[in-house]
Amino acid sequence: MARFQIKSFEQEAVVFDTASGDTHYLAPFNVTLFQLVQDNPGMTLDELHGTLASRLSLEPGPDLVHQTDQALASLRRIGLLETP
Repeated sequence: MARFQIKSFEQEAVVFDTASGDTHYLAPFNVTLFQLVQDNPGMTLDELHGTLASRLSLEPGPDLVHQTDQALASLRRIGLLETP
């Protein structure tokens, strides 16, 4: 059985961690970021920022960089992404 079970609802998702029994909510930004990282493992941070800005109609810049950093840290903290 996979460690994580993900159930999507439109642009949001919930993740159930079968190892810990924890359930986590993923906001649309985090879902998009997670999918991008999963689909493009070699993508650089600059490429991530550009793609996120385009897909989510966001302004590129410091706010997007900060939001991306926070979302990556959150995804790593719950175990969906490996820590580099």
